[in-house]
Formats: sequence, C-alpha cells, structure tokens
Amino acid sequence: MNEKDVLAQRFEDQRGQLRAVAYRMLGSLSEADDAVQEAWLRLSRTDTSEVANLAGWLTTVVGRICLDMLRSRGSRREDSLDVQVHVPDPVISWGDEVDPEHEAVLADSVGLALLVVLETLSPTERLAFVLHDLFAVPFERIATIVGRSPDATKMLASRARRRVRDGGREADGDPARRREVVDAFLAAARDGDFDGLLAVLDPDVVLRADIGANPSGLSALVRGAADVAGRALMFSRFAGTGRRALVNGAPGVVNVVDGKAVGVLAFTVADGRIVAIDVLADAARLERLELPALPG
Repeated sequence: MNEKDVLAQRFEDQRGQLRAVAYRMLGSLSEADDAVQEAWLRLSRTDTSEVANLAGWLTTVVGRICLDMLRSRGSRREDSLDVQVHVPDPVISWGDEVDPEHEAVLADSVGLALLVVLETLSPTERLAFVLHDLFAVPFERIATIVGRSPDATKMLASRARRRVRDGGREADGDPARRREVVDAFLAAARDGDFDGLLAVLDPDVVLRADIGANPSGLSALVRGAADVAGRALMFSRFAGTGRRALVNGAPGVVNVVDGKAVGVLAFTVADGRIVAIDVLADAARLERLELPALPG
C-alpha cells in the first residue's frame, strides 16, 4: 500500500467515531456524512507527518466543521419566517436490538429527546458539551476550536450541561418495561381509550410532531397528558399498521409503505410513564432516510 492508501485506511478506521461526533453535533445523518467527508478532504490535503494523534486531529477538524455548519444553519433559520417544530433525524433498527451498523452512532444512547435539547444550545455550547461530556475531549483542545480560553470553554460546557439536565429526564433502564409502556399506549390509541392513554402518560409529557414545510400547520408542540391524549388519532395509524423498531435505541414505531418510512414515532419512558413523544413525518426528509433491511 502506498502512503495515500495507508492514510485512507487510517481515516476509515475513525469514520464511525467521527460520524457519531457529527451526528450529535448536527442531529442530521446526511449533514453528519457531509462533515465527515469534508474532514477527509482536509486530511487528504494536509501534511500529516507532524500529526502525532490522528484520531484527535480528526475529531478536532470535524468539530470545527460542525461548528461552522451550525452557525450557518442558525443564520438561515433567523432569515426564515417559518416557525416549525424540528425533530432530528432518527436512527432506526428493527425489533428490539440496535442494528450493528448503528452501534457506533448510538454509543452512549443518544436519544431523539436529547438531540432535541441539544438543538436549544448555542453552537459553541453544543460543541463544548458534545466533545467534552460525550467524547472526553480535553477542554484545552476544544478551546482552540471555539477561540476561547479553557476556563471560558468549561463555562460553555457547564451551561450546556445544566440545560440538558433541566430539559429532559433520564429514561428507564429496563428495555422490556419501556416497550411494555409503549405497547400499552399504542393499544389505548388504537381503541380510542382516553383513560388508558392518561394512565401511561406523564402529566408533563411533551409531544413534538415534525411534519416539515406544511401550510396546514400540522406540526405541533403539545404539552400535558390531556392535550397529548387528545391527539390520539395521530397515533392510531401507527398502532394498527406500524412496525416495531428501536428509534435511537428507544422503543418506537415506523410506518413503512413500499419499503420506505412514511412516519417515525419515538418514545422516552421515565419512571414507568411516557415523558416525551417525537414524531417525524416530513416526507422530504423521510425519503432520504436509509432504513436497514426489513426482517423476513
């Protein structure tokens, strides 16, 4: 193998980790792949003879690329008059076990609910939190990316940590129990059982429904068990025709038509009740979603 081939192989050895970093930073699988590809292009144009730690160097480069992408995204959203609910890209595995191809991306159990909270952080807060708290990158290295002192970078991560802690509750650890609660919710939705829905919904449950660009206003942010239960018709079609799946490692349901996802439903269960429901039904984004092969 020549020097370029060796470098390409070393990059491929890091691709899974880099994609995991980029996915947590961006909440978008396609943008994460773009960031990783840009990192390869930069690596291929760089003299690596003085790079002692290639993995660390690549993580820093991906972090800087993602930071620029987040800042650009923020500018685009500020210019837009459309206020929509945004649910990050889901990572789907059929059944109740994470697909091996997704293990690297979903390491440390990055659920959709966490990604939604990360969306509320500033780009620099998100970078500091993701790189330090999720990937153990030293503050000194992160500081070089954000252009601040290590102490100021620690403050960014601290603020982000508080918002993450305040923005969501830790999911139950028993997968079987979580699935049982979700199945009870779907059965109640199918039967139109309002009391049954209330029994499995946390009083402060949050529903986020992302339908994409929709003049009809179907996207929604709904809080409270009664109001979420009142939207049971939204879930009844998932209960009757959806396929069991793990969505970012949490119990969920996917509606599949002709091998394509047309709706994704993810649940966060804490203390035996559903505390968050995330629905993605944006046709344009789901069209680009790569599903694992359906089980026979």
